[in-house]
Amino acid sequence: MIGTYVAALAVCGASLAIGQAAVAICGRREWSWLSPAVGLALLCAVCWATVRMPGDGVISAVAVVVLVAASVAFLWGRVEGEREAWRAGLPVALIAFAAASLPFFVEGHFGILGTSFNPDMSQHLLATDRLADGAGSQLLSQGYPLGPHAVVVALEKGLGVGLVQGFSGLTVAVAVLASLTALAAFAELPPLRRTVGALLVGIPYLVASYFAQGAFKETMQALFVLAFVLALRESGKRGWVGEPLRLVPAALIAVGSVYAYSFPGLIWLTGVFVIWLVLERSVPVRPALLALVVFGVATLPELGRMIDFQSFETFDPNGPGLGNLFGQISPFEALGIWPSGDFRLAPGDGAVPALVFYLGVALAAALLIWGLVQCWRRRETAIVAGLTAVVATYAAARIGGTPYTAAKAIEVAAPLATLVILLPLLGEGREWRLIRPIGEQVANPSAAALVGMVFALATGVCSLLALVNAPVGPTSYLPTLTELRPLVTSGSTLVLASHELLNEQHGTPYIAWELRGGRVCIESDDAAGGAAPRGVRFVIAEGSPSAAPFKGLRVRRVNSPYVLWERIGPVQGRSDCPLIAIRQARQGPAR
Repeated sequence: MIGTYVAALAVCGASLAIGQAAVAICGRREWSWLSPAVGLALLCAVCWATVRMPGDGVISAVAVVVLVAASVAFLWGRVEGEREAWRAGLPVALIAFAAASLPFFVEGHFGILGTSFNPDMSQHLLATDRLADGAGSQLLSQGYPLGPHAVVVALEKGLGVGLVQGFSGLTVAVAVLASLTALAAFAELPPLRRTVGALLVGIPYLVASYFAQGAFKETMQALFVLAFVLALRESGKRGWVGEPLRLVPAALIAVGSVYAYSFPGLIWLTGVFVIWLVLERSVPVRPALLALVVFGVATLPELGRMIDFQSFETFDPNGPGLGNLFGQISPFEALGIWPSGDFRLAPGDGAVPALVFYLGVALAAALLIWGLVQCWRRRETAIVAGLTAVVATYAAARIGGTPYTAAKAIEVAAPLATLVILLPLLGEGREWRLIRPIGEQVANPSAAALVGMVFALATGVCSLLALVNAPVGPTSYLPTLTELRPLVTSGSTLVLASHELLNEQHGTPYIAWELRGGRVCIESDDAAGGAAPRGVRFVIAEGSPSAAPFKGLRVRRVNSPYVLWERIGPVQGRSDCPLIAIRQARQGPAR
């Protein structure tokens, strides 16, 4: 618990300080809620730029400390409105922090998020472990974006937190930072409406669902797309001392997207930017050119890796199409009202009748259309451009991609869809309108308030449902099982693990993913004793090499804390152990 929260607070604090300093340098003297996203983007870029230097990540930790100290020194006495920002941001941060902690408290322990939903975290942990040791990995060689992984390495080297706690802390921090960033859209509203709007936009249902499966990259990309839209929106407001630099914060957010999500992240941001330029009546030529120069210089070192990343298996339409899904995900899930703890389930497959889903979708869809009309009337060009771009990106992913990539496109769209719905609903009462013919004013603004409260309550409950259903896996990580995988592919393997790991920490899908590619049985270590099971050639268990779990075994490899045992003599009979194929392991059991 301590390691997770220390990591989360460190990421939040560093992002706020670095981000606000960057925004201030660009000419914003007042406190800006773009700072959380800008700071996180710079954190990813700086850590990745320094993590491969001598010292195996120590320089990354030092660089972050120096950058934070320099940011605080620069900001001292230069920022206006910090007290008001503190009063607005503290309730949002505390509630978001509590919501992001729900999975751990419901499960009763801290550990790897989402293990039985999506065991991919073990790959990220392995790559980060190798990165911290200055070694290569498959993800590194494939051009996979490792900016967030470098941040976790800096947390380990600088604060001494474990890799599992580092990733958990980073994931929690993203939820907090996303909610704080959303305050940029609601900063002028009364406290209650401001807080509700920021939380619902920062952690809508699908973002909470991806949080529940430990998908930190997707939640970061959703944050960056939301922040990019809000940065374009803020660039048109007064208060910028350096007018030519007012689009640089958007460029810095795009830099973070590259280092966290590689070139696919630019698909959303490029679409938003191009549509925004079309909708704007006057094109800010000089600020746009300066922003493009900053973006180009900052991302040039990653260009070669982005080219390598094109061949990654996720982009192959004939590749692992479903991933951990059961089928195509409904785009209506982006609207926030989807009363299911597992976003992969179709309406009616859980405890809630399908009719409730359809009623929620009908309400949210009507509010989205109404909200879009209101945003268009108010010349909210950045928000209209954002929603248009994410819808177009989803359509392209649905037509030319896989269900796995289409689902990610829906998740990234969720904060913007929620923003379009809530922005007019939470506005001043005299500006509210119900869903009626365009231009017809509502005499009683309390009716719109009632609709807003119903939507807010429904989508908030759905987000909480996703969070409390999040599985939390093992509390620690060692790359030892992965290192044993090449030795056991020639025969069936029995893995003996503790009852706590298997039944309380969702260890079964985690172990299956670590040993994917072979026939694997996973049982409690209580099953040890007597003769080795029929058809099993290898046995992996924790313990001493001098104490074999079954008769007729010899030590093949000791890779602490595990011992790999091999049967003496020929294997008798056929094994009942299933083949743990890569796609099978990715899907995991339904929950």
